[in-house]
Amino acid sequence: FTGGKPPVAGRGELDIPFTADNANSVPLGIKVDSPMTADNYCSEVLVIADKNPRPKVCSFKFEPGLGVPYLTTRIRLAESQNVTVFVKMNDGSVFMTRKAVTVTSGACAPGG
Repeated sequence: FTGGKPPVAGRGELDIPFTADNANSVPLGIKVDSPMTADNYCSEVLVIADKNPRPKVCSFKFEPGLGVPYLTTRIRLAESQNVTVFVKMNDGSVFMTRKAVTVTSGACAPGG
């Protein structure tokens, strides 16, 4: 996803609770600081939960002209962990933001 480039902190705003009572449905909001013009736009967002059995939670693609690159969804978390959002811009630069989430009961049990 990064093309071998180290991601830089910033550009993505991650809205996720610090404590998840229901790990099957954790609300997640992502807003990207991008003008969304033909010359400068967010092309893709990737969400990673490093302790899930399948760490790649979801990804989203964007095109220029979108007013504000903002999305909301719900994700599953296996246990307490970091949730990381990577933001790729059309020029190939990659940014990231990360938050720790404490889970009171896991959701992604292997074989479940």
